[in-house]
Amino acid sequence: MGIWAYMTSSNLAHLVDVLIIWFILYKVITFVEGTRALQILFGVGAIVLIKVIAWRLGLVVLSWLMDQIITWAPIALVVIFQQEIRRGLESLGRRITVRKQHLDNEQARELIRGLDMALQYMSKRRIGALITINGKDTLEEYIKTGIPLNATITGQLLINIFIPNTPLHDGAVIINDDQIAVAAAYLPLSESTRIPKELGTRHRAAVGISEATDAVTVVVSEETGEISITQRGDLLRNMDQESYLNFFEKQWIDPVQKKNKHNWLQFLLKGRKS
Repeated sequence: MGIWAYMTSSNLAHLVDVLIIWFILYKVITFVEGTRALQILFGVGAIVLIKVIAWRLGLVVLSWLMDQIITWAPIALVVIFQQEIRRGLESLGRRITVRKQHLDNEQARELIRGLDMALQYMSKRRIGALITINGKDTLEEYIKTGIPLNATITGQLLINIFIPNTPLHDGAVIINDDQIAVAAAYLPLSESTRIPKELGTRHRAAVGISEATDAVTVVVSEETGEISITQRGDLLRNMDQESYLNFFEKQWIDPVQKKNKHNWLQFLLKGRKS
């Protein structure tokens, strides 16, 4: 009975070990998907496979060559993947130091009203804009790159910031909790190959910050007036007013806090159309 229990425990430990390894591999592949790092990882896998085949077939010279490559590969990978490694460690650190949800429903509605006014105005006039709203992850690293405002969120202020040829129109506005923290901030540019080539730096920065944090970022294209939203590496394009208002409501409005059954979203849409 004792031997059987030991064998069962040992098999369970091996199973857990394999599952953890597969989970880590899945996360790594998901993290680098769409970047040059994925192709390099496939290359590393091919080298390991060649080494195993050479060892099994007794190909001494080829096996020795693969040993040399594998020995020096970690140093080369650190150099090649330094940005990806840094981004991954930052992301892990942010998950560990997670914060509580930052907005109550009233603050969220004020934020949504301000964004809606600004997006409608800028989209119709093709004024380019880049607005990042923090989630649970901290944005302090990026806030430090901008010009401090610490201002109340209003549609008028957001519009004025992005008017072309004004001092603050380049870069991103970062909304931290219930304030416009900074303007003209720098965001990390994504290296993803999945971003359509017709999209410019604003969209690449929006995807970049969404890969590094859980922030929601809104982009207005100055070429087309198209409104896009990024989050968790996903890029949602061609968002009309109803689509982005529904998205914002799901992100920031807590159903538990609702005090009545009145649909404020329909009210807001009706008010904008009238």
